[in-house]
Amino acid sequence: MAVLVTGGAGYIGSHTVAELNEHGFEVIVLDHLLNGHRQALFGTTLYEGDIADHKLIAEIIKKHAIDTVVHFAAMSLVGESVQKPLDYYEANVCKTRALLQTLAELGVQRFVFSSTAAVYGEPVQVPISEQHQTSPTNPYGDTKLSIEHMLRWCYNAYGMHSISLRYFNAAGAHLTLPIGEDHRPETHLIPLVVQAALGQREHVTVFGEDYETRDGTCVRDYVHVMDLASAHRLAVERLRHQQGVDVFNLGNGKGFSVKEVIDVVSRVTGRTVPTIYGARRAGDPAVLVASSAKAKEQLNWVLRHSDLETIVSSAVNWHSRHPGGFNE
Repeated sequence: MAVLVTGGAGYIGSHTVAELNEHGFEVIVLDHLLNGHRQALFGTTLYEGDIADHKLIAEIIKKHAIDTVVHFAAMSLVGESVQKPLDYYEANVCKTRALLQTLAELGVQRFVFSSTAAVYGEPVQVPISEQHQTSPTNPYGDTKLSIEHMLRWCYNAYGMHSISLRYFNAAGAHLTLPIGEDHRPETHLIPLVVQAALGQREHVTVFGEDYETRDGTCVRDYVHVMDLASAHRLAVERLRHQQGVDVFNLGNGKGFSVKEVIDVVSRVTGRTVPTIYGARRAGDPAVLVASSAKAKEQLNWVLRHSDLETIVSSAVNWHSRHPGGFNE
């Protein structure tokens, strides 16, 4: 029996594919390669196509005896989702509905979903647990929450078992394979700061330095992408003996401010990070930190790369060797 990974040529997807391969799973990847990278996959069967293509999905499932799907394929830029909400509902909700329809018809009953901390919206309490209210403040988060709701109804109707993984700020790069973070455009803080330190961009902008935090800048929970990958593998394993629908937070459990990230990048690279300061961005909470106690207890998830310097060092190594991303 094999695992189908949609969006498996993307950032977190490719690291999860590597993790699954390392633990002996047969892995098949489906990716339209508009955002993913063929170069991020090693020795894995890749189908280029769309998750809403019923004929293609059915062919893959039958040919490779797929029994589990790990679903990453999505549009995922918060700001863009506000500007193009209908595009996000089409790509994320409508196409996932089509995928789930195909899986239900063919009897695939295990589904691991790449969700997001954006389902929580403005935090009422920190750290954020799975019991925190869900009230997304942008279309991206709302599309992910909509899919979580669909999965609950799919369990009731079709007996489809699923785990949704709500993760916070993915960061870093693989420690042995040449895969890392290559978004176009890049919006994540750590790669932006690293690229500024390495001279690959002019500067990094800090949005707001008057928050009620220890140094006035936003605090976020950064979790190493390899730790996220291991959680997805553990979720696949859990679904093979655990029924039902469940949700898990994936975070470091520690918050790091923007200035702290800049300081660590400067220390790791030995270079000054060119920095400018701008006004707060609308909707940016002061602090977002996860409680991952449930994942640690029930998935037996272990954070192996939680130190910020380890996360940053892996990112620096990747961007130093790939100044043009996967194009170089």
